[in-house]
Amino acid sequence: MSYEGTPVIERVNLSVESGSFCTIVGPSGCGKSTFLRLLLSQEQPTQGRIWIDDELLPPEPTPDRGIVFQRYSVFPHLTVEDNLLIAQEFEQAPLTGRLFGIERRQARLAVEQTLDTIGLAAARDRFPAQLSGGMQQRLAIAQALLKRPQLLLLDEPFGALDPGVRADMHELLLGLWEETGMTIFMVTHDINEAFKLATRLLVFDKWRHDPHDPSAFGATITYDLPLSRTDQAPDAKELFNSNTTH
Repeated sequence: MSYEGTPVIERVNLSVESGSFCTIVGPSGCGKSTFLRLLLSQEQPTQGRIWIDDELLPPEPTPDRGIVFQRYSVFPHLTVEDNLLIAQEFEQAPLTGRLFGIERRQARLAVEQTLDTIGLAAARDRFPAQLSGGMQQRLAIAQALLKRPQLLLLDEPFGALDPGVRADMHELLLGLWEETGMTIFMVTHDINEAFKLATRLLVFDKWRHDPHDPSAFGATITYDLPLSRTDQAPDAKELFNSNTTH
């Protein structure tokens, strides 16, 4: 992936099994979020192709790929329940933005089930400003899960949360992943978080450097580690400073 001729990501050749939980770490500016945007089809690769289930990735985002950002992408003027319901209405009734009758009842039932799953049923009538940071992030995850995505993309979703709330979100996310069997790609700057959650760790970094032209080369995957949850996180410098591709 290049921007105006400047490479951001290069030489990435990756195959991921369905149901994997991949965490992505690396220095700032090494293309981690760009990689997620490529998987979402928010960006198109300059070279190469991306396949999912033996089919070329669609050129635009689709409901089977959900994304959660660090900033909560919720509507502040809508309640928790209406934040989820509006997505259903815009998809099923794009001209009016409203559902009626049995379609509305079915949409509300789906929302209620998602709220129960995500632990927000008791807060359904609250507005986002009345929620804690952890609850707002639960709402953002609920938005992504409503369509039962095959692929969930997380861009530093817990970076703004305090350690206690973050630990609770870890347990929630692992439970949802085990329950749904979806594939997850999660960008994080927390190496301990990366090791705690993942079945596979991807380290993005530059391993080719030109001292006369620092932007000549893009980042690639310098480490690709299968993990079990008993693995301990190494010193981050050990990962980011290696010039060996594994």
